[in-house]
Amino acid sequence: MTRTDSLDLDTTLGPPNDVRLPGGTVRYRERGTGPTLLFVHGLLVNGALWRKVVPELAPDFRCIAPDWPLGSHAVALGDGADRTPGGMAKLIADFMAALDLEDVTLVGNDSGGALCQIVVTRHPERIGRLVLTPCDAFDNFPPRMFGYLGLAAKVPGGMALLVQSMRLRANRRTPIAFGWLTKRRLPNEVSDHYVEPVIRDRRIREDARAFILGTDSAYTLEAAEKLRDFDHPVLLAWAPEDRFFPLAHAERLAELLPDARVERIEDSRTFVSEDQPARLAELIAGFVREPARAASS
Repeated sequence: MTRTDSLDLDTTLGPPNDVRLPGGTVRYRERGTGPTLLFVHGLLVNGALWRKVVPELAPDFRCIAPDWPLGSHAVALGDGADRTPGGMAKLIADFMAALDLEDVTLVGNDSGGALCQIVVTRHPERIGRLVLTPCDAFDNFPPRMFGYLGLAAKVPGGMALLVQSMRLRANRRTPIAFGWLTKRRLPNEVSDHYVEPVIRDRRIREDARAFILGTDSAYTLEAAEKLRDFDHPVLLAWAPEDRFFPLAHAERLAELLPDARVERIEDSRTFVSEDQPARLAELIAGFVREPARAASS
């Protein structure tokens, strides 16, 4: 693998900080001042997913991009941590409490979007707004095409074998890895950065394996039922060309939520922050600046 210094995350996202939570230590990067944006990535990526978006938003917003413990993080959780989707949602809530964040705009992508749905329906106290980009919802958690991850997680040694195959960059470009998550090839140094922790560290693999084993559409179906009660503004910034998360799910979510709208991000797939960062940043900034509609309207 090549060095990942060229990512220069200290410049794009800010220097790293650690916060100790009941579930373990979370590393995060922070840049900018103003209304708080808290970013939630999905499985087998980390805060670098937002490295093109944060510089666009940091002049006007406080941008916080943690490396959630989903397989591409540097600091493993402690023994006994709850790594289920419900446990990860609680970790996000504990993170907001530890940093004393209020009126947060939560921004989720991929399986991180599913976690955001769980957060706003189980731990909504510090949430002011929600932005969902292409992500799991309803009975699509995980997408069927990624079901092989669950099989690997169940077999002793299966995760180790699977992640070792990702040493080859060509394997990462296949549809069942990163290949269909972007319209343009993910830079090698970025995919190196994502897979290095889960390849080198058994404890990181265990964090990822436990989360995968806990993934179940029961979480997103339960959240969908409760989203009717989430009366804060919601932006669904979706890619019509997404291969895993259909635009119809965004439209269905918008019908459930009391104050939601769908915006299309063209020429993109799941990782809209990679394919169309300026468009995503523009949508987020405009959305957060809008006055909230009265709950009774």
